Amino acid sequence: MRLTPGAFLLKFRQTFGDGLTVAWFRDIVRPQILRSPPVRKTDDYRCEIHILTSKQDWLNAMWSLKSFYRVSGRCYGLCIHEDGSLADPEIRILQEHFPSARIVTRSEADETLRRSLLRFPRCQAFRESHPLAMKLFDFVEFLESERMALFDSDLLFFAEPSVYLSRVENSAYKINTFNADIATRYTLDAEKLNLAVRGPVQARLNSGFGLIHSKSLPREWIEEFLELPNILSGNPWLIEQTLIALCSSRYGVELLPEEYSLRLDEGIGERPMRHYVGKIRHLMYGEGMRRLSRIGILDSSTSI
Repeated sequence: MRLTPGAFLLKFRQTFGDGLTVAWFRDIVRPQILRSPPVRKTDDYRCEIHILTSKQDWLNAMWSLKSFYRVSGRCYGLCIHEDGSLADPEIRILQEHFPSARIVTRSEADETLRRSLLRFPRCQAFRESHPLAMKLFDFVEFLESERMALFDSDLLFFAEPSVYLSRVENSAYKINTFNADIATRYTLDAEKLNLAVRGPVQARLNSGFGLIHSKSLPREWIEEFLELPNILSGNPWLIEQTLIALCSSRYGVELLPEEYSLRLDEGIGERPMRHYVGKIRHLMYGEGMRRLSRIGILDSSTSI
């Protein structure tokens, strides 16, 4: 179908609005991850990675996971959750690239969680109305380890995340840990959150990357916190983060060092990883994937 001048201009801006370099790595280089070697060993259940992805982000999720396995040298278990938007061919591709991983479809998860949340009506209603609620309920429901590595689809790893790995693998480390956000961003103010947990709520917690202990997200706590007035009325994309902050603060939590923190400026430097949230998604392509393509993430000569 022939585009009108206005539609053509919109398409041009969408494609090249962040520059030619970003367009090249997003549209040409990014799909080349499909030619990279599969990650065959994901059988270390000291920790299990859980990641939620979608039709829009599944290629980014592959970059996130493959960059982690490549630079860390670890073989942590892997469970991929899809939000209901992935088609069968995309799910098959994910399974081919992570043959030992479990892939939980939305339909399978819905059936399981419908039963397990029967005693928690607020949790059930929240899960049915908010897509990111799957990170709270589905991840724990399908977790096969005492420790969960929490991944968003917009992480990239450039060197061994040694501090994070040491916390994951230290059996004496009994609290949760997360990367820091650019600011404290929850749906309620600190005073109300502090009263809810009867103590200080961890500031600046970002729920895109972290280590979570399986017992730190009990449904009873989440059901309780969902009773807080107006907790669901703020920014909908911060509700899940608020609930994770509440549970983790009651259970025990600390932030990862500054080199793991969320930033909105350009530059990787010596940082082991970056979390490329929506505002800087263009940097994930023009900066992050550009760096990874240079260090051999797309090398098809050997399996990981």
